[in-house]
Amino acid sequence: MILFLYGQDSFRSRKKLKEIIEQHQKVRPGGLNLFYHDFLEDNFSDFRSQIENQSMFVEKKLVVIENVLDNQDLSQKFLEYLKEKEKLLRDDILIFFEVKEFNLNNSLFTFLKKIAQTQEFKPLALPALRLWIRQEAKEQGTEIEDPAIDQLIAFFNNDLWSLSSEIKKLASLKADRKIEISDIGLLSRAKIETNIFKTIDAVASGDKKNALKLINQHLEEGDSPTYLLAMVNYQFRNLLLIKDLLEKKNSLDVILKLTRLNPFVARKGYFLSQKFTFKKLKIIYSQILDTDFKIKTGKISPRQGLELMISGF
Repeated sequence: MILFLYGQDSFRSRKKLKEIIEQHQKVRPGGLNLFYHDFLEDNFSDFRSQIENQSMFVEKKLVVIENVLDNQDLSQKFLEYLKEKEKLLRDDILIFFEVKEFNLNNSLFTFLKKIAQTQEFKPLALPALRLWIRQEAKEQGTEIEDPAIDQLIAFFNNDLWSLSSEIKKLASLKADRKIEISDIGLLSRAKIETNIFKTIDAVASGDKKNALKLINQHLEEGDSPTYLLAMVNYQFRNLLLIKDLLEKKNSLDVILKLTRLNPFVARKGYFLSQKFTFKKLKIIYSQILDTDFKIKTGKISPRQGLELMISGF
């Protein structure tokens, strides 16, 4: 039996792969040989030797085969092998697993689509994403209100890995209570917000090297680039608002009342905005919106977009 899981949504495809493996292990406790081949590291001859090695015990093999389709030579070897050894492979389970992009004209891809049980994992569209977040919260033993769902999507887009992690933390924090919009980002936002101000200060001083260093510290710690971009967007939007009020000769106290921002955010923004011209802030904000658009339309990865954006300020 041959299964084929592919698509950009690695969270759901990995979850499906795990479910399939666990299902077969449950059905055949002690009688399933599980092998994993990642062809970023493995080679075809090792796979072939392993699959053709006959055990003295009758045991079904389950073989996970990852990262094949972006390599044309390797794809051709697998295509020829699958056609040649069809009967030999009939009693085993082969799972082709692909997350990376590949050429859709690949002959192995065409063959797998015809003969394998196939499931594609596309990034979730907005309605499905909302349902997924609600279900994820339910699985963690809690509920989540609609505005909180919208805020999570604004921060993480359809990055299910980050969304799942944040929902787990929020569920733990809220116990049996519903997750509200005021809870979103509560666990990590303060730390990120402080460093975003430092990043903006570095941008204002022309120190792009330090600005990138601060952003990369968050990325290395596992913070979502989509969330970081949302925070940069939020703070520069605040700076534009504050700068506009400053240009109209408003005092800090008046700005605090008019913007209704958190006092800490408003005060930091008040002093930071004086390091930029209104024109420069508008240019930067335009770059942020352009980067956000490119990420959401798949023209650039979130991390690359964030780094290029900071470099371009």
